[in-house]
Amino acid sequence: MNNKTAGSTQSTTGTGRSPLAAAFASVMGWAFDLFDLFILLYVAGPVGHQIFPVESETLSLALVFVSFAVSIVMRPGGAAIFGGFADKVGRKRIMVVVLAGVGLSTAAMGLVPSYAAAGMLAPILFLALRVVQGIFVGGVTAVTHTLGTESVPPRYRGMMSGLIGGGGAGLGAAMASVAFIIISAIFPGDAFTETGWRYMFFTGLLGAVLSLFVLRKVEESPVWLAAKAEKASGRQTTKPLSFKDLVTGRYGRITILNIAVAAGAGAQYYLTSGFLPTYLDVVTPVDEDVRGWVLLVASLIVVVAATGAGHLSERLGRRRTMLVIGAVNLVALPVILLVIARTDPGATVTIVLLCCLLATLANAAYAPVMIFLNERYPTEIRSRGTAVSWNTGFMLGGLLPTFVTLLSPTTEDIPSRLMIFVAGAVLVFIIAVVRSPETRGAIERG
Repeated sequence: MNNKTAGSTQSTTGTGRSPLAAAFASVMGWAFDLFDLFILLYVAGPVGHQIFPVESETLSLALVFVSFAVSIVMRPGGAAIFGGFADKVGRKRIMVVVLAGVGLSTAAMGLVPSYAAAGMLAPILFLALRVVQGIFVGGVTAVTHTLGTESVPPRYRGMMSGLIGGGGAGLGAAMASVAFIIISAIFPGDAFTETGWRYMFFTGLLGAVLSLFVLRKVEESPVWLAAKAEKASGRQTTKPLSFKDLVTGRYGRITILNIAVAAGAGAQYYLTSGFLPTYLDVVTPVDEDVRGWVLLVASLIVVVAATGAGHLSERLGRRRTMLVIGAVNLVALPVILLVIARTDPGATVTIVLLCCLLATLANAAYAPVMIFLNERYPTEIRSRGTAVSWNTGFMLGGLLPTFVTLLSPTTEDIPSRLMIFVAGAVLVFIIAVVRSPETRGAIERG
């Protein structure tokens, strides 16, 4: 993009309804993305009992995480498909489609019959819906980050990155906590295991409602519109880029490194915040009613922490911010996990503080990653490039909780395995960031 186009983009994003509506839709879209994924983490036990019944508790839990991983594995494909459409026809239109798709596919999981009623058809249907959901979730991440960061003024892009990624994740987890608190109160004890878990999935319909807001209130990304106008006017002098350019040549090398950054960041998230609902269930068994409130408080703290970390990258730079947070997490995350495992489940205040600190550090690690990835690609392949890098990286990170449970003979073995995996993930993150350049301001430079 030339300087004239960049200047017009900055003026376009400076005022008006579009930046606020686009920012809100992007944050809430990401929140519902994580909300739908977090639901499964909250109902892992009941789903294992109803859909994947086996004699071993850890094997049943592992099978549930396999269904979680199936959705994660499909995300890069959805990112490539819907990211391509978003680069060609615009961010807004595709956001409407993918939000509706995620909401409907999530709600459908609540209709899957139990294993006792349908036999092997139950896990097959459940896994099939996880595949569909994963494709649409990949699409959500393909549009929310680009629409949000491209629509706000440049000085707010770091903050927007943290607000969408970490803040959206925190809001999504908080909403899932609220849903869990309400539904577990309506269906206490065994009633939740038998029936209540289905209503957790039905709340996914709220994501489909958000798609209507996007359709009516959100305007297209001004950066994308400027690039489209430049191309239509014939002023574009560079060769058009395709998906092939994303995986070969110069951008192919960039994509591989970006995937490593996202994988390290994603693993920190899934092995801490993502694993926390299960950790507080089978490792440090906090009472069901208290657990929901603990996770809710931790999730709300994350919104502030991630937004602050994203904004910090606007001042310190993306690279330096990620390296500082990575260095802290290399020591802090394994230690906190160990302390939580050794804490009395009845020490609620201590557990809340530890969970808040754990979630804050883990989510801060990837708060600047989204804008960092955006700034690594030009506008015409930004949605695909960022989404494929992010989703492939988070797919790899999202698989790790499954390996943690599979490599744990008993629930008492989970903390030690988890600490090893977390330390390894942080090391990958640090090494990948060290080998990456500073990107702050790259969107304006071209």
